[in-house]
Amino acid sequence: MKRLLATTLALLATVNMSLACTAVDLVAKDGSVVAGRTMEWAFDMKWQLVSQPKGTELTLVAPAALDLPAHKVTTKYPVVGVNAGIIPGGALLDGQNSEGLSMSGNFLPGFTQYQTVTKDDKEYQTVLTFGSWALGSFATVAELRAALKTMKVWADDTLATGPTPATIHFVFVDRSGAGIVVEYVGGEVQIHDNVAHVLTNAPTYDWHLNNVRNYLSLSTVGVSSREVADVNVTELGQGGGMLGMPGDYTPPSRFVRATVLRHNATQPEDVGAAAQTVAHILNNVDIPIGIAQFHQKDGTLGSDYTQWIVVKDLTNNKLMIADYDNRLNYLTIDLAPLFAQTKPAARLVTELPYPKTSAGAEVLAP
Repeated sequence: MKRLLATTLALLATVNMSLACTAVDLVAKDGSVVAGRTMEWAFDMKWQLVSQPKGTELTLVAPAALDLPAHKVTTKYPVVGVNAGIIPGGALLDGQNSEGLSMSGNFLPGFTQYQTVTKDDKEYQTVLTFGSWALGSFATVAELRAALKTMKVWADDTLATGPTPATIHFVFVDRSGAGIVVEYVGGEVQIHDNVAHVLTNAPTYDWHLNNVRNYLSLSTVGVSSREVADVNVTELGQGGGMLGMPGDYTPPSRFVRATVLRHNATQPEDVGAAAQTVAHILNNVDIPIGIAQFHQKDGTLGSDYTQWIVVKDLTNNKLMIADYDNRLNYLTIDLAPLFAQTKPAARLVTELPYPKTSAGAEVLAP
């Protein structure tokens, strides 16, 4: 009972403080795989679109107190992703590699406890290098899953992580559509098959799957009419089968909403339609500034909001990205030239060359 109470209190606390991210992926009828995610935060993290060339040298370290040697790892695959410029070292929180492996890192406060590195361990790294290592070293989810069995991932107060602790869980999907969720809970790595093809924030993935069972009554088909006494009462409009689907922006509600939409939307025919479907699903968890507010330490109100969205074509190595001010005009990037570069590059997400919309309204002939 005490353990249950403690878990419940932790859940309530973290739901209120969790920064909101939502990831979803799907497979089109032609086998194309598309993965997308939103990134919500309450202040400017100086997000950068970055490229990590093949052959990048990564330095994997243990806690300094252990006096263990650092390991140099040379990446096998080029990577393009997004990092937070205010976090030293350029930790990737989202990205994809040339082989079609995608990663999204989502905030998991209150539940994340990374592994403990000991003197006897041979493979270790901080969570800040994890994204670059995973995407730079592996082509498939299966390869990564095998490597996680021996790799220790750690974080403590000695890491420079910026204004927010690096308590993160990760979702990976590859070009085949296979996906896993990687979490560090109780000092152990937990790997879940991503059967929902969705990830949000706290609590842990298994909790979210159990919570979806509360919404089995939701349906794409509503009740069109019903006889009440001698009166035929008809529906007010379509969509009544979804009555009861949660509409708030907490992580559990976003997980339910995205899961219901992902598994009930008509399967798209091809990659273009798949990208549109993913974007439509993500529109349902988009947060405008001023909607998800909270009290800051100085007494003023802050607001979580959707700072950027990516939609990743893992089959054809393309990326669509939009920041808060450019939601009507995604920038589509062919990643092949970036993957071919031999030097790293970075550019602020807010300064990307988004397509410009017309200043005036288009006039159509009658």
